[in-house]
Amino acid sequence: MEKKLTRSVSDKMLGGVCGGLAEYLGLDSTMVRLGYAFLSLFTAAFPGIMLYIVACIIIPKKSVV
Repeated sequence: MEKKLTRSVSDKMLGGVCGGLAEYLGLDSTMVRLGYAFLSLFTAAFPGIMLYIVACIIIPKKSVV
């Protein structure tokens, strides 16, 4: 079975990007969100808000079948 990166529909807070990334990598979604927040807030070279918006547009939503 092929792994695909999709936005999460069950584990989402805003757009499901961090939840989908956590599902894809097999990590806890809370840790992914904390890491993303840390990178967004504490590094000037990481444009977190723009990257999240672009990811929300590009990454497809998981189809619930």
